[in-house]
Amino acid sequence: MPTILGQNQYGKAENRVVKITRDGDTHHIKDLNVSVALSGDLDDVHYNGSNANCLPTDTTKNTCFAFAKEYGIESAEQYGIHLARHFVDSQPSIHRARIRIEEYAWERIGGSDSNAKFIGADEVNHSFVRKGQETRLAQITYDGENFEVLSGLKDLTVMNSTNSEFWGFIKDKYTTLQEDYDRILATSLSTWWRHNWTNDEQRMPSWERSYEQAKKHILHAFVETYSLSLQQTLYQMGSRVINNRSEIDEIRFSAPNKHHFRQDLSPFGLDNEAKDGAVYYAADRPYGLIEATILRDGVEPKIPVDMTNL
Repeated sequence: MPTILGQNQYGKAENRVVKITRDGDTHHIKDLNVSVALSGDLDDVHYNGSNANCLPTDTTKNTCFAFAKEYGIESAEQYGIHLARHFVDSQPSIHRARIRIEEYAWERIGGSDSNAKFIGADEVNHSFVRKGQETRLAQITYDGENFEVLSGLKDLTVMNSTNSEFWGFIKDKYTTLQEDYDRILATSLSTWWRHNWTNDEQRMPSWERSYEQAKKHILHAFVETYSLSLQQTLYQMGSRVINNRSEIDEIRFSAPNKHHFRQDLSPFGLDNEAKDGAVYYAADRPYGLIEATILRDGVEPKIPVDMTNL
């Protein structure tokens, strides 16, 4: 039976690009993991092995490093926009470019309390420690006319040690879970949000501020929501972002429930009630996986559901 070629793309994945910017004695780090995927007129390379329309993946790798030097890295989004535009506009055979970026954050290490300094240094502004919080994400897609810019984060672990309940759920003969009116709510968030900026005719957002503010609203909503379900909390987090950030039209969450169960200490004659300060055991598997997309009213969903789920 004859076969035909379906969707295809190629590129260089996980280019580790680290850019150091020196502002006098003060240094700044942008630490990115950049993956390039290109698609277009690529039938011949699959059917016949002709590379006439192929930009080598090694070239895409070199371009990632060259652009970091030539244009700098103002933000993951801006850097990705430069790359995506270049690959499509400079290559007639390439019709679509997708740049996916992970950004690893570093924070500056201050000097010691004794103010000791090494010989020749007035102030230490070039030492950093890797942050142990979330990984920042960006994905930029360009088709020669319009961009789609997604920003996001993963592995942002948060916990409320109270102000969370779970009760009133369906119970059948297989249900063993007890209702809980004072529980720990913890999750490790993965989320993508979609900007409504699509081309140069629109005012471009401040990508750094947009990310900082979106994360702030997610965290504030987590803190300020008295949660009767993790689903309720996700909806409140997404709504807070949409209602406060006009440049964002859609946000999708994946939230594995980091279960904390009160340990049964009755065999030892010990009560273990939440109100008294309980002892819990943290179960890593299996876990409830809660996912949801929150949209601005009238907007169609475009973030693929499989960008966040298992």
